[in-house]
Amino acid sequence: MTLQYRSTRGNESNSLTASQAILQGLAPDGGLYVPVIFPKLTTPLKDLVGLSYQDLALQILKLFLDDYTEAELKACITAAYGDQFDTNLITPVHQAGNVNYLELYHGPTLAFKDIALQLLPHLMTTAMTKNNYDGQITILTATSGDTGKAAMAGFADVPNTRIIIFYPKDGVSAIQKQQMVTQTGDNVNVLGIDGNFDDAQRNVKAILNDSAIQAQLATQNIQFSSANSINIGRLIPQIVYYFAAYGQLVQNKTIALNDEVVFSVPTGNFGDILAGWYAKKLGLPIKRLLCASNENNILTDFFHTGQYNKKRAFHVTSSPSMDILVSSNLERLLFEVLDEDPTALSAFMQEFETAGSATLSTTAKTKLADFVAYDTDQAQTLAAIRQTQTQANYTIDPHTAVATHGAMAYLKDTKDTAPMVILSTANPYKFPETVLWALTAHKPLESGFEAIQAVSNVISLPVPKNISHLKRAKVRFDQTISVAQMAPTVLNILTH
Repeated sequence: MTLQYRSTRGNESNSLTASQAILQGLAPDGGLYVPVIFPKLTTPLKDLVGLSYQDLALQILKLFLDDYTEAELKACITAAYGDQFDTNLITPVHQAGNVNYLELYHGPTLAFKDIALQLLPHLMTTAMTKNNYDGQITILTATSGDTGKAAMAGFADVPNTRIIIFYPKDGVSAIQKQQMVTQTGDNVNVLGIDGNFDDAQRNVKAILNDSAIQAQLATQNIQFSSANSINIGRLIPQIVYYFAAYGQLVQNKTIALNDEVVFSVPTGNFGDILAGWYAKKLGLPIKRLLCASNENNILTDFFHTGQYNKKRAFHVTSSPSMDILVSSNLERLLFEVLDEDPTALSAFMQEFETAGSATLSTTAKTKLADFVAYDTDQAQTLAAIRQTQTQANYTIDPHTAVATHGAMAYLKDTKDTAPMVILSTANPYKFPETVLWALTAHKPLESGFEAIQAVSNVISLPVPKNISHLKRAKVRFDQTISVAQMAPTVLNILTH
C-alpha cells in the first residue's frame, strides 16, 4: 500500500502520495504534509553501516517516497550526490577534541541545504512526469541566507521550473548575499526585502495559499511549490545524514553498534533537527537532540516551558540563518505531541498566530523528552569559534559555534558520557567577518573578500573555489522591495 501524506491541519481523506505532496509543497489549508502512517525501517542497523551515502539514501528515501520506483530514486540520488560534492563521503565526520563534527558543507554552495536541495529538483521533475503535469512549477522560497543559494543552484535552468527567492536585505552575510545576487540561470529571480526572515516566510506562505493568485496562474498552467523545508521533499533527505554520521562513528570505532549518541543541531526553522527526530523514530540510537539557538531563543523557551511565544524582540545576529522567530517545521512536531489531532493543532497555531503565544498542556509537554535546548549569545559564539580553533585546530562558522556552545553547556550540566555529534552547517568562509573577529579578539575592519583573505592568513583551511570565484562574478540581481510588494512582484514576474 502506497504511503500517504496528510496536512497537519486537515482531513486525512485529502491525503496525497509523496510525489504529489512534493509538487504541492504547502497544503492548501496552510498545514504541512506529514506521513499518515510513519514508515518502519526493517533493515537491521548493522546492514546500513558501511553503505555508501548513495546506497544509504536509497534505503531511507524508499521508505518515505514509495510511489517513486527504485530506479527513479536511484537516478535522482546519482544525479544529486556526485562530483558537485568535494568528498565521496558527502557528509564526513571530523573528530575535534572530545566531540565530533558532522560536516554538511561539502556541496556546491558550502552549506547543509545542499544535501536536500541537490536532490529536490530531481524529485520534483520526476514527480511532474509521474503525475502527468506538463505546466510550469514555480518554486517560491524565503531564505535566511543559505536556502536561497542552495535552491537556485539546484533548480537553475531545470526545464519547466522557475525559482523566485526572497531574502532579508540586512539579514544575510555579505558572502551569502554575493552568492545569491550573482546566481546564473534564465529561470532565476532574487529579491531583497525591507524586512526580516519571518516577514519573508509569512508572506511566501500567504502567496502560496492565495486562491486568487493560484487561479490567475492556473490560466497559464503555472503551479506553485516551495524549496523551503515546509516541503516534505526538503525534509526527508536530511534524515540520511544522521544515519551516515552514526555509521562513520561505528566504522572508526568511536562507538559500538547500538550505542546511543547525542546530536547538537543549530536550529532556526526546525527542519534539520526534525529530520534527526525522524531518524530516531526510525530506530537510530539517538539519546538526545540538542536544539541550539542564538539570541532568537523562542525554541529554547518552548522546550523549557511548553510555551511558544513570538512576542519578543527580533535580533540580527552573526548566525543569520537562525534569525527566526517562527519555526515552520515545529508544526510537524506539535502535530505529533498533540496526538495527530488536526483540530487541536489548528487551534494551537491559530492562537499562536493571532495572540502571539500558545502553550502546550502538561501532558503534551512530556512528549518533548527527546529534546533539550540551549541558547548562545554573541560573546559565547565568538568564544566557541576561538576555543575550537585554539584547542582543536579546527575552524567552525558561527552557526556551528552556537551548536558547539550548546553542546559544551549540555555536557557540563549533565555529565553525559554519550558521544556528542555537532552538526556543522556551513563553511566558515561564508562568515569570514565573524570568524576573524573571534580569532583576532577584535571586531575587524575588513569585510567580504578582504575578511576572507585575512581569515585565510590565520587558519590552514583553504578558501573553496566556490567562494573565491564570487569576487569576479557579475551581480545580476540588485532589487529590494517592501514586504507589501512581494505578491505583486511575483505576479509581475510570472505573467510578463
